Order: sequence, then C-alpha cells, then structure tokens
Amino acid sequence: MARKDTGKKVLIIANSVRPAVAEQVQLLRPWLDEHVEVLDVVAVHQPVPAQAAKEATLCLVFGGDGTLLAAARMLAGSRVPLLGVNLGKLGFLAEFDVEHMQKHLADVLAGKIAPTERMMLNVRVTHCRRHTFESPVANDVVFAAGEPFRMIDLLVERGDEEIARYPGDGLIVSTPTGSTAYNMSAGGPIMEPTLDAIAITPLAPYSLSMRPLVVASSQVIRVTAVRVNAGSAVIVDGQVSTGLCEGDVVEIRKAATPVRIIPHPGRPFFDTLTRKLQWGRGPHSL
Repeated sequence: MARKDTGKKVLIIANSVRPAVAEQVQLLRPWLDEHVEVLDVVAVHQPVPAQAAKEATLCLVFGGDGTLLAAARMLAGSRVPLLGVNLGKLGFLAEFDVEHMQKHLADVLAGKIAPTERMMLNVRVTHCRRHTFESPVANDVVFAAGEPFRMIDLLVERGDEEIARYPGDGLIVSTPTGSTAYNMSAGGPIMEPTLDAIAITPLAPYSLSMRPLVVASSQVIRVTAVRVNAGSAVIVDGQVSTGLCEGDVVEIRKAATPVRIIPHPGRPFFDTLTRKLQWGRGPHSL
C-alpha cells in the first residue's frame, strides 16, 4: 500500500543497541510509512542530520526514559516535539506503549494533543586546564565525589550571591523533569515538570543544616570546586560526564529553548506519580 501523503515528517530516534527495540522499529516501519514520511532513523547518541532536525514535525523516541533524555539533548534547541514509546522498564517520561502510540498518533499530528514545554539547562565547565566540557541538560547535573571517595567541598553561587558551601559526597542540580530521578532518591523535592525552577540537593552533606533548595532559574548558578578528589566528576543526565578538578567553575543556566514532550492524554502527572512511584499511598495500599 502506498504511503499516505500527510505532509507530516517524522524523525525516529531509537535505542537500537537493544535488539528488541531495533526489531520493534522494523516491525512498525510499514505502518508508519502508511501514515507519515519517515525522514531518518537515528541510533541514540549519534548525530541527528541537520536537515532532518529542521524538517521534522515530530520525533518518535523508541526505548525508555534514558533514550528520551538522550533525544532531548540530541535535539536541544530544535523545538521538535518528542513522543516517547516505552520499551524499557519504568516508562515515567516515555509514557506511550506501542499500541497507544498508534492509537493517538493521528491526534498528535493534528495538534489535538499539545506538547508540554519543560525547561532544559546548559552546563559548562570553565577555569579548567584538563577538561573542556559543555552540554545541554534535560534531567540533572550531578557532582560526584569519586575515588578515593573522600568528602568534597563545593561552593554554590547564584548571580552575585553565595548560596552555600556544601561539604559532603556531592550535589545534584536538577530540572523539574529530573526532580523525580536521582534528586528524589536523594531526598530532594518533587516538582511539577512544567515549572520554571531548579532544585539544588546536597548528597550526604556533613551538616545538620543543609537541606534541598528550590530556586528561580533566572540567574546563572556557579559551582566552584573548592576541594575534590582525583576521581570527582560532573555527570549530565546520568549519561555523559567529565572530570572535575580543584578550582574548576561549573556554570549552569537555563536553556533558551525548552524540550517539548508529548504527554499521554490519559495520564496526568500525579496519576503517573501514583502508578509508577507509589506516590501518596499509605501502608494500607501497599
């Protein structure tokens, strides 16, 4: 059957390292070709062709939450909406299964299911002779102590104001999207994903007074490595990283362009929290 000329051009990003994902994309290809023009199929963490990023009206992301985070960085600044098809475990960000993607794709392409805009960050390491690093951020920036796992000391400032000195195992600087990831596990606040704010959560701070903070994203956050270990690192979204040396300054700022994610129409945020993370359920519900 000939492909229908819908005028809708779709980019596919897939975690093709996993055989099940590659197989599923291959199985879906005839169905997709009947409904859309597939511009390209790109393996996760590979460069997206500039023309495909420019022409795409939608990006289908096949994998799990990690694949969706990688896709958000790969397409940072493009404003191409992402629809996550979960073929992984949790499916917190990648909300659609294959059946629901097929069911709702026409409404998504027709604009009946609008994308939500979620703030992204940019991180850049400066004042370092050993490491040159810059990256978009969808989830979080983690400062990890690393080997030999001695306590590190980080100075955090926002604009011209000092926020705190954090002695401990490190620090998490999180977007609202990332607030339900490592930040949550470390005792940080859960934020609605469309908020315009940043969470700063210390990791095992050596102080009874250190608590997580939520701050406005309007100013640059600077983290200075006062004392770190040989193996200390800056980790973005749990996927890309660079070393952290004493004296390094890490600048974190709100990105100019948010990531646009297609929400599942039948799964509000707090419903997803309840179903996926057991939010708000007392002992009688366990």
